[in-house]
Amino acid sequence: LDGKPKQDCDKIKQIPMSASSATKKGEILTQDVLTQLDEAIHKAPCVGLAVDESTDICDNAQLLVYVRFFNTDQKAFCEDLLGVTPLQTSTRGEDIYLAIKRLEPTQVVSIATDGAPAMIGREKGAVARLKEDNPELIAYHSIIHQSVLCAFLSDEHAEVMNTMMKMINFLRASSSTRHRMLREFLREVDANADDLLLHNNVRWLSKGKVLAHFWSTRREVASFWAELRHQKATQFSLFLGNEKQMDNVAFLVDITAHLNELNLRLQGEDNSICELMTTVRSFQKKLELFKEDLQGDCTLTSSAGTGTGTERFDFIDKLIVNFSNRFDSFSFGQQLTMFIQNPFIITDVRGFSEEVTQHLKWMQLVDLQADVSLREQFLRTDPSTFWLQTVPETAFPGLRKVAIYILTMFGSTYNCEAAISTMNIIKNKYRSRL
Repeated sequence: LDGKPKQDCDKIKQIPMSASSATKKGEILTQDVLTQLDEAIHKAPCVGLAVDESTDICDNAQLLVYVRFFNTDQKAFCEDLLGVTPLQTSTRGEDIYLAIKRLEPTQVVSIATDGAPAMIGREKGAVARLKEDNPELIAYHSIIHQSVLCAFLSDEHAEVMNTMMKMINFLRASSSTRHRMLREFLREVDANADDLLLHNNVRWLSKGKVLAHFWSTRREVASFWAELRHQKATQFSLFLGNEKQMDNVAFLVDITAHLNELNLRLQGEDNSICELMTTVRSFQKKLELFKEDLQGDCTLTSSAGTGTGTERFDFIDKLIVNFSNRFDSFSFGQQLTMFIQNPFIITDVRGFSEEVTQHLKWMQLVDLQADVSLREQFLRTDPSTFWLQTVPETAFPGLRKVAIYILTMFGSTYNCEAAISTMNIIKNKYRSRL
């Protein structure tokens, strides 16, 4: 405090700094934040939940519940952590249900989960129990999780991927000396990368990044194998010299790059379910283009693969079917997405969709489409701002109600996943014990 005014120093000295005082002040601030959140939630017309469960470093199961709602004071949608609840013993659907009920606001309209059996079990899952209390509750599997589940490799491509992982693990993880030799070799030959990446199947982007990293250094790695004296060197050198296998690797590099791009676009906070579903629909159309491209000149692929095996068509077909099975029958349909994203492109208003007309009075939609001023303002703003700040509630109460209802829904459990990652960083093995 040297050089500070005496009055400031005296004020600082009066602040209680003991451990108990600091703890108490922290608890008071926390309670104040929770009170403000509770008041804002109760003012909201409806609420959406995102729920996920994970185990921390001490083997304690932690249930994270995020809430999304329209803040009537701020005139904007808010996403906030509603609670982190430890599940002391088991993580059955009943345990999760009881934990959610202790936090659940009364006006919940939707819940996004990670798709675990304890969450979505038909009879004893947490969602099934919640629907007994609220039959109108809309429940769905996180869109990000579903997109990842669609991308499982077929037998032949899985075998290629496994061989790749064995080769990389042998170079990187089986011997520190060999790993150092590889890095030095890649630096000497001025390769595009100075090391290879290890694969982690739990991480969504790992597969694509590992493949892309390897592909950029494949020739240098092949040269390194040729100089390496080891019994496995011949086996892996044959793999790298096999044109068909390298074509398969090239194909995997391209397709996983597109899947990673999709995953990154689905990640992030404050993404409405409409935006995520639009991204998924766009990718489904891209898959159709990829299939046509494989039958032609392969102009959409950037890697050097030139093979034309039927397994590639089968793989793309399987992706198309998987995405179709998971998203075409999604509980949140395309018609409502269209209504939120652009209500002015609807032509047959009355017969547009039972899905929409059961929620709103279609006469209001006719009035909205006839309003030239609103149409022009829609072109200059995003859908969320348009519905919340531009469309007058007095003239279109039904339309605004439906828009807020839909925009309240979480599209994924990304917030929960991000919070779990943060929790794992904070609560590491050095901070979890005295």
